[in-house]
Amino acid sequence: MVDTPDALDAVLERLNPEQRRAAVHGDGPLLIIAGAGTGKTTTLAHRVACLIARGVAPERILLLTFTRRASAEMLRRVDGILRELEHHAGNEAGTTAVATRSAAARKVWGGTFHAIATRLLRRHGKLAGLPPEFTILDRSDSEDLMHVIREELELSKSESRFPLKGTCMSIYSRTVNTQWPLRKVLKESFPWCEEHEDKLKQLFSAYVDRKDAHAVMDYDDLLLFWQALMRHEEAAAQVRKKFDCVLVDEYQDTNVVQANILKGMCPDGQGLTVVGDDAQSIYSFRAATVRNILDFPEQHPGTSVVKLEQNYRSTEPILEATNRVIAAAKERHEKDLWSERSQGEPPRLVFCEDEEEQTDFLIDRILAHREDGLSLTRQAVLFRASHHSIALEVELSRRNIPFHKFGGLKFVETAHVKDTLAFLRLAENPRDIVSGHRMLVLIPGIGQRRARQLMETLAEKRFDFRAWKEVNPPKAAKTDWPLFVALMIGLTQPESRRGNLGDQIGRVRRFYAPLLERKYDNARSRLKDLEQLEIVAGRFKDRSQFITEMSLDPPSSTQDLAEDPHLDEDYLILSTIHSAKGLEWDTVYVIHAADGNIPSDMSTDSPEQIEEERRLFYVALTRAKDWLYVTVPQRYYFHGRYRGDAHSYAQPTRFLTKDATACFEQTTAGVRSEEDEGDDAATGLDSSDIRQGIKDIWS
Repeated sequence: MVDTPDALDAVLERLNPEQRRAAVHGDGPLLIIAGAGTGKTTTLAHRVACLIARGVAPERILLLTFTRRASAEMLRRVDGILRELEHHAGNEAGTTAVATRSAAARKVWGGTFHAIATRLLRRHGKLAGLPPEFTILDRSDSEDLMHVIREELELSKSESRFPLKGTCMSIYSRTVNTQWPLRKVLKESFPWCEEHEDKLKQLFSAYVDRKDAHAVMDYDDLLLFWQALMRHEEAAAQVRKKFDCVLVDEYQDTNVVQANILKGMCPDGQGLTVVGDDAQSIYSFRAATVRNILDFPEQHPGTSVVKLEQNYRSTEPILEATNRVIAAAKERHEKDLWSERSQGEPPRLVFCEDEEEQTDFLIDRILAHREDGLSLTRQAVLFRASHHSIALEVELSRRNIPFHKFGGLKFVETAHVKDTLAFLRLAENPRDIVSGHRMLVLIPGIGQRRARQLMETLAEKRFDFRAWKEVNPPKAAKTDWPLFVALMIGLTQPESRRGNLGDQIGRVRRFYAPLLERKYDNARSRLKDLEQLEIVAGRFKDRSQFITEMSLDPPSSTQDLAEDPHLDEDYLILSTIHSAKGLEWDTVYVIHAADGNIPSDMSTDSPEQIEEERRLFYVALTRAKDWLYVTVPQRYYFHGRYRGDAHSYAQPTRFLTKDATACFEQTTAGVRSEEDEGDDAATGLDSSDIRQGIKDIWS
């Protein structure tokens, strides 16, 4: 249904001119340069709604985001906008119309690159030789499989130190995502591994073959197979005909493979919209490349570029400082953010004697803002590397100030949850050797070698778990083994695939509980996690969807699953700058803003790395709404044995140019105020008396 122009105008009137221009753009390729806090989500949601309003079938719209939550939020907003359109159109069939609109928004293909890849490969995988029941390895599972092959090839027995599984996986992933030759990846990112080039090639080839043999895919495979589909004429035509419009959020975070996929989806650029900010491209360590957004107009001739520059987050004094920081970038899409919030405190550059004084200053300011009515959750301390907050964490704990640090293990990366999911993954795909090994070695008396034999037995019997009933288990497993086999046979019955998933996890949990109690500490809280997982699983229509969701977009904690985070608590936010991207707080403290920390001394080997560090600093500054503090410890003590009081002096980050620094109010932590100095003057001490006292020591 096409809405009337008046109805559309009524909905679009709240947008600023640039946002509106982007929302109503036609079919040609569109690049929206959305500065920090300029309402990109609002703009993109209105564009999707406008496409539907003008007659594009919602099921023919593909919306790609980088998190499941971003996709859900975007579609929720689209739904709200469509409802407004119905209201302004004066449609008398209100209830029916709203229901129709809501259903329309739900038909949009929305999700992450990896989630959409999974959906497409489930449907069209046969064109690429994929079995429909393939399972997905998360990062740690991929590392485990890499380790198994590494041991089989006896690479650990090489004369020189061979990289461990995590490093091997990082090399592999960077190679396939950048599409660079292995030699170039090693030279630029892993120079200490260059001597192992030939052995790594052997390892990676075996890893690819093993995944194929066991019908498993890692994260990288999902994108690589989608890219392969788009390079095959027949397969590409099958996928491409599903969509009229493709929209991409956070385009600055895409890699070469993702850009290739989009080129295959929209060869002439028609129907393609990308939104992003080159100034916030900070994920090159994940193989993202800023070139995608910088070169988009050249890669898609006829591109219209719309710049969103009105900022709705920060005050004008903060924006003036951030604009000057990013203005020094060597290459960028030029823009100057501005705000109608012209009044506000200037950002402050605070020099501290050392890290201890920095910590004292931070806590004093945090508590002062709290006393003024600003809760702890509206304040955030940001840092370049996780270890930069250690001293602060210790002091916060000592003073009983609650905090939450972004980072660490996600919920599904914890051992007990991975164990539980392994049962479901093997039931779903009996060829999944990684899950099989993980699960079998939980049983007393079964080690890696016996687990490998049992998986070979399963393969010989065409992956029928009844074959394990004939196995003579070790003495230590006499009780557990029959129960385990019965569990796996039950989980693979046809009704189990479609049955209540919570019941399946409940059966796994009851079998697994005694094994968990023997293997891990803190068993009670771990079992509580599994009970929560059992409840949440009921939201999913089948086991395959649940396993895929847990692999592609894992929750951070059981609270994240339960949507009940930190009730009735006030806590300070501590976060790396990378984790803070996309978030905002009333007050932001950017700490350790000294050269060597920002930029990191590990990221200054090339001009490209330094430019990314500049963008990272910019991202940190632009998180602040009302108050911004940048702290610079001037003395750093060396840690380690026999260092004593050895220290060095630091310089402020090179990204605080003379032009940028002029926007900051510069202060020194620990210097007394004028009021304090007046109190000292009233003590009546005379320096001549003190000096005479010193002379009296030897006179």
